[in-house]
Amino acid sequence: MAEELKLTNEQRLMQRLSPLQAQYVSLVEMNRAEIEEKVRNEIDDNPALEVKDSSDNDLPLAADNRDEDGDTFNESAEQMQLADYRDEDDIPYYRTNISNSSPDDEQREAVVVAESSIIDFLNDQIAERDLSPRQQAIAKYIIGNIDDNGYLQRSIEEICDDLVFQMGMDVSDNDVKEVLQMVHDLEPAGIAAADLRECLLLQLERRTAEPASLLAYQIIDRHFDEFSKKHFARIMSALNADESLFREAIDCIRSLNPKPGSAISGSSGETHSQQIIPDFTVEIDGDTLILTLVNDIPELQIEESFSRMYSETPSKSENRKQAEAAAFVRQKYEAASNFIRILRQRQETLYSTMAAIVKIQNDFFFTGDENELKPMRLKDIQDITGRDLSIISRATTNKYVSTQWGIFPLKFFFIDSRTRGDGDELSSRELLAMLKQIIDEEDKKKPLNDEQLCAILKERGYEVARRTVAKYREKLEIPIARLRREP
Repeated sequence: MAEELKLTNEQRLMQRLSPLQAQYVSLVEMNRAEIEEKVRNEIDDNPALEVKDSSDNDLPLAADNRDEDGDTFNESAEQMQLADYRDEDDIPYYRTNISNSSPDDEQREAVVVAESSIIDFLNDQIAERDLSPRQQAIAKYIIGNIDDNGYLQRSIEEICDDLVFQMGMDVSDNDVKEVLQMVHDLEPAGIAAADLRECLLLQLERRTAEPASLLAYQIIDRHFDEFSKKHFARIMSALNADESLFREAIDCIRSLNPKPGSAISGSSGETHSQQIIPDFTVEIDGDTLILTLVNDIPELQIEESFSRMYSETPSKSENRKQAEAAAFVRQKYEAASNFIRILRQRQETLYSTMAAIVKIQNDFFFTGDENELKPMRLKDIQDITGRDLSIISRATTNKYVSTQWGIFPLKFFFIDSRTRGDGDELSSRELLAMLKQIIDEEDKKKPLNDEQLCAILKERGYEVARRTVAKYREKLEIPIARLRREP
């Protein structure tokens, strides 16, 4: 059957972001460090863009500043920048609530957490052992295959193959086992285990030979599967153990670290550094909260010569070089102008979004009490700011605020809400706290299942479904009832 060619008309309704809209969205997503770097790069890349009164932005005013009449003036850099606007109505409101710092100011906002490397920590220990160069090489390879939690990710056979093909070392299983035992002797206890069972056994081997620790070793060594399922009665019967001693053994096992590598932060043989730089500060001044958008973004303007050339450039040029020069000036001028405008919009968006959060969560910023946090959604911020939900979401992602009570991500303030039996709203944090309290107070010999937890919550006025209880229990990282059972 012959194929036919047909032309058809089809209408589609599609929404696409213009280049300027895409750039605006990108800037809104950036946190403080990213936007500061972006501005620096734009200044370096675009000759039409310059810092307005850069000497005043970057340095404190000199001691001897005089006007033409010889009188001193003490106008701050911020005042001089605000004076560049025609009147107060033209001043972006975020400019009156922005942090301006000098080299003499105390810098408190950056919080840096440096982390050590588990790989380096183990290598430093193994270097102190009296090992041959061959054993040192095997040990370093073993240590290099330990993950963040402290577990060995390769089997002995795989390590042997790796050493042969990657390093040209002809080693036997016994060679690797001998060195692996040396690694097992390093700190922290339980390091380089193949699985959880071996990890716990390695830690128990270092305990003093007391009845409880010896029984704990037997439980893990012979009945690990039953222990993981909390079939304690079955284990007690199999080991013919005294109930009191059995409880001590269980407590001994619970005192072990299932992730020994977590005691030493870091991974991949590298030292990691996590830096949190707040985008906002909220300070208490009597009965008033002062919100500040914090950054080191200078006021930008179009470079004077580009502005002049742009206004004087004819729309058409007969000379090819003049046409190319005119196109260059136009492109750079318009890019600089758009960037300045979008950057101001970004600042205004962030400030208005954070101001709405402060308005809703006002009580928390005064007290620091999480119980004072009110249910809040993106829609609530939209109702106040009038901005699109996707913009609000981006404006609150990877952003932090510094308060008297600590530094918090903006997402911390968004809380789901549910309804009590009496119709009042309650926050998810309140429900989580209540659920945790109920589980903490339960009889550990007969822990409550999700159905029972749901019934108790309803008795206390919390109308939630069983699946919601299960979701919140998992959020609290609390296991199911069977796994919470104690002997």
